[in-house]
Amino acid sequence: MTTNKIKENIKLGLALGSGGARGLAHLGVLEAFQEEDINIDLITGSSMGSLIGGLYACGIPLKYIRGLAEELDWDHLSDVTFPRQGLIKGNKLLKFLEIMTKNINIEDLDLPFAAVACDIEKGERIILKKGSLAKAIRASTAIPGIYVPLDHQNRILVDGGVIDRVPGELAREMGADLVVAVDVGIEEINAPVKNIFDILLNTFDIMQLKYNKLNTINADILVKPELGDLSAFNLDCLKESIQAGKDAAKKITNQVKDLLEEKRNEGQ
Repeated sequence: MTTNKIKENIKLGLALGSGGARGLAHLGVLEAFQEEDINIDLITGSSMGSLIGGLYACGIPLKYIRGLAEELDWDHLSDVTFPRQGLIKGNKLLKFLEIMTKNINIEDLDLPFAAVACDIEKGERIILKKGSLAKAIRASTAIPGIYVPLDHQNRILVDGGVIDRVPGELAREMGADLVVAVDVGIEEINAPVKNIFDILLNTFDIMQLKYNKLNTINADILVKPELGDLSAFNLDCLKESIQAGKDAAKKITNQVKDLLEEKRNEGQ
């Protein structure tokens, strides 16, 4: 006689998408999960999702990440250069990340994590799950034309949002039984252009919108915070962005708990 057992090792994967400053909503999602005692077993991130997810995965408390975001502005992370490959070198950002992550390697994290980047020379999706966490985040957040690409692991890497805006599939590849994906992308292009940053970001957003119409996000639950037409470069709406993320996540926490319980009981 076979005795059915409850599956104990059900893994919840959280996929955090790209979106520049809109990705600050990821903090609200993480706060909601924490308040509801929902344990995350692995995180994948693209662009800003890799920044928030990577800092969280290396053990930095959410209140400190939030406090850091409140103090930062683009000047802290921007080192303008002659525009040969990008307007911003990214050295200041990399140094900041190395300090914050204490130069830890991804494979040494207690919480499994992977970042997505794009090989700009070959057009390939690159998964960064070994080596320097700081360099992985730096590569994944290198918006083409704005940040200089990162030469890392023998590849020239740019923003993961170019090729995999919300890495739900990656979370499943890493062993997640249940995938929750957070999409902070824009719904339509309606932003005036005042400078070269606006032009480049609008171009990037247009490409992503077209890409999204042809590709679906592989996830069991999709969270879409209501961020309106908030610009990807607007760091002044931190509180609103975080609250939008928390509000959206609170709506699905019971669903997450129910699905986790269903998966634990499968086969009984």
